[in-house]
This record gives sequence, C-alpha cells and structure tokens, in this order.
Amino acid sequence: MPIPSSSQQQRRGLILSIGVNVVLLLLACGLALYAFMLNVDLGDVKRRLSKEVEARQQTERYLIDARNQLTDSQREIEQLKAQLSYKETDYQAATSAKPALPVVVSFRSSILGKGLVAVFENTSERYLSVVLSVRNPTLSTAKRFRLELSPKSSTDFGHLEGWQFAPGDEVGLYNDEFGALKITVP
Repeated sequence: MPIPSSSQQQRRGLILSIGVNVVLLLLACGLALYAFMLNVDLGDVKRRLSKEVEARQQTERYLIDARNQLTDSQREIEQLKAQLSYKETDYQAATSAKPALPVVVSFRSSILGKGLVAVFENTSERYLSVVLSVRNPTLSTAKRFRLELSPKSSTDFGHLEGWQFAPGDEVGLYNDEFGALKITVP
C-alpha cells in the first residue's frame, strides 16, 4: 500500500473538517429551529393562559356582581315582607272594624247544566254592589265578577253567568262598607 502524501492527508483533513463543520452547522440550525418552535409554542401557551386568566377574572367579577344583586334582592324581599306584614295587620284591623256583609250564600244543583249554582241573598234594606271572587284551587283558575244585589232578594249565579261552582271552590264577597265574606263550596 502506498503511503499517502501530505497533500492528500491535508485534503482529507480539509474534507473531514468541512463535513464536520457542515454537520455542526446543520445541528446548530436544527437546534435554532427547535428553539424557535418552542418559543412559538410558549407564546401560544402564554396567550391561552392570559385568556383563561382574563376569563376567570371576568367570571369572578360576574360572580361578585351576582352575589351583590342577590344580597340586594334578599334585602328588598325582607323589606317588602315587613311592609306586607305591616299592611296586612292594618288591613285586618280595618276590616275587623267593619260590620258583617248582610248576604247569605247557599248552593243548589244546576237545572240547565252540571255543577252547582250559588244563591246570594241580600238580607238588608238597601242595594249592594259586591265583588265576587271565585277560585278553583284544583285547576288553579280564578275569576272576579261584579254583582248588583237588590234589597231583600236572591240572585242566582252559575255557569250561565260565568262560573260553574264545584265542591272545594273558594268564594269571596267584597264590599267597601262591610267586612269580607269568605266561604268554601261544600
């Protein structure tokens, strides 16, 4: 085997050195590209994290506002309850001072239809204008009617007049000069 000359050895060293430098350059470029990709991913993570933090802060502000509104609403409800109980006692005191309504209420079977008919008898010597309030608690229906009751007379009220009475219906008669009359249909 012939001994390589020094120029050949220098050429091989140069080629080897260039190859190693190219490999190192490619490795450096690959690492730079990898670092760039990591930086982009890190930026995306930071943006998502900042959006999540912002969303959380917004949710916390909304929750605080909702709690404050709830507290205000509860306070207002308590005030209204207090006012209602005060007005209820005033109403009860005012209605207890009024005389009893001079009306007798009875019920009979309907001749023309089904259900019951209410018979309102005015036992006083004067005309009475009353508000009739009826409610069926089973069906959750209610209506109000105005009745003109002649002195010492009876007035029938049934399905032809707008309400078919049934057992359990709640009936109320109201007049400003007299106390309320409340009964339940037997």
